[in-house]
Amino acid sequence: MKLLIRNLARTTTEAELRTLFEAHGLVSECTLVLDKATGGSKGFGFVEMPKHDDAKTAIKALNNQDIAGSRIRVKKAEDSGQPT
Repeated sequence: MKLLIRNLARTTTEAELRTLFEAHGLVSECTLVLDKATGGSKGFGFVEMPKHDDAKTAIKALNNQDIAGSRIRVKKAEDSGQPT
């Protein structure tokens, strides 16, 4: 299941994001969205967890949690139908 993580602190790294979700199960992919001009975080990212139960557990555990001073939002990513 692909998860969308929003409202991340701009200082949160991809490695930190992966570690946060690996506490709840296997993470097959982790992508922090970066600003092309500055190279800095845009404050959101995606995590792919192959086991739906792990993903659901991660959503329940991490949604609305304060991480690095920001209250993150975690939900199932919607398929936009557009290539990324």
